Amino acid sequence: MGKFIGLSIIWLLLLAFDVYIYKAVLNIYPAWSAKRKRRFAQLWWGYTAVLFVGVLLSMSFGIKLSFRTVFLVAFFITFMSKLVWALVLLVDDIRRGTLFFKQKVVKQQPEANAEKNAIPRSEFLVKAGMALAAVPLSSLTWGVVSGAYDYRIRRQVLTLENLPREFDGIKIAQISDVHSGSFYNKKAVLGGVEMLMAEKPELAFFTGDLVNGKAGEMRDYQDIFAKIKAPLGVYSVLGNHDYGMYEKWKNEAERVKNIEDVKNTHGIMGWNLLMNEHRRVKVDGAEIGILGIENWGIGRFPKFGKMEEAVKDTDDLAVKLLLSHDPSHWRAQVLKDYPQIDVSFAGHTHGGQFGVETGYGNWSPVQYIYNEWDGLYREGKQQLYVNVGYGFLGYPGRVGILPEITIFELKRG
Repeated sequence: MGKFIGLSIIWLLLLAFDVYIYKAVLNIYPAWSAKRKRRFAQLWWGYTAVLFVGVLLSMSFGIKLSFRTVFLVAFFITFMSKLVWALVLLVDDIRRGTLFFKQKVVKQQPEANAEKNAIPRSEFLVKAGMALAAVPLSSLTWGVVSGAYDYRIRRQVLTLENLPREFDGIKIAQISDVHSGSFYNKKAVLGGVEMLMAEKPELAFFTGDLVNGKAGEMRDYQDIFAKIKAPLGVYSVLGNHDYGMYEKWKNEAERVKNIEDVKNTHGIMGWNLLMNEHRRVKVDGAEIGILGIENWGIGRFPKFGKMEEAVKDTDDLAVKLLLSHDPSHWRAQVLKDYPQIDVSFAGHTHGGQFGVETGYGNWSPVQYIYNEWDGLYREGKQQLYVNVGYGFLGYPGRVGILPEITIFELKRG
């Protein structure tokens, strides 16, 4: 019900933008013939009608993912583009309203050329709005065409004072937030996995959100991700989406079975799923600990993680690496109560799937929600790394914040 209300509000806004822009366009082209106006109306309102029907069918019926994706993406891009256009037009209406107020209320006489320039100025703003609307239209479209599967390797050295010499130089790979239910290009997904394996990591981590909600989403991708191997093991945890909390189930038993199916998928792929527990990794007699907990996030996200169980019997381990899906867990609990954790590995934020990354700093709207959202963070002797994700959710693309495969090198400090 909540989704329906939210979508209805967005549709009403889009319809308001449509009417607003449609009238503005007709206003600057008064010389158009009746035939041309009719053709413009058919194209303008026909596109809106097709979009409305497509989104309605996508939300109501189980149509193929590829078709559903096309309609939902078209809706999102259209909304953002027309929002920009409408805001520019609003500037012109405010200008004209100010002129009207001065003339009718203040009785201020217009400048000699005000009337002469009024229409050209309006025409300029309508066309400027069209040009500015092309910015989100082109960038968001390019984000789907190019950004969704444009995997990049990010390299990070992790310096640890207590690291046993036997682990100095060990290479770890991390991916996060696969969201297999959003994929529509198996070849591209395989290409990313092959990039990871070409790095020949000794350890590999997956930090949650294998699916959008249903275990069956991995059916076509299970064999691909099973190719991720590492001599010292592949370790994984669950994310908030892996619990099926955002899906409709016939009953609780069906949801619980889905969670078990998700867990079993990790095992089938050869991954060691850590459920509030730890594993000891040994190299030439020396050991470090890999800890993993169930999802734990602030706010509305579930808190299934039990750190007290994960750290049990690990006091003798010189280095402890924690896999915890939600980075908010680090500041809320790990920093405060578990100083023995050397490095935490997280995902969840997707980097907002939109932003800017430069050598001088990164920006994304998601940073106003999460203090730690992309890359490496340090506080005292503890570190956190947030991977911006391998897949995508909602908007099937990425602009500026590309899908990530992280390669770490452990160094003794």
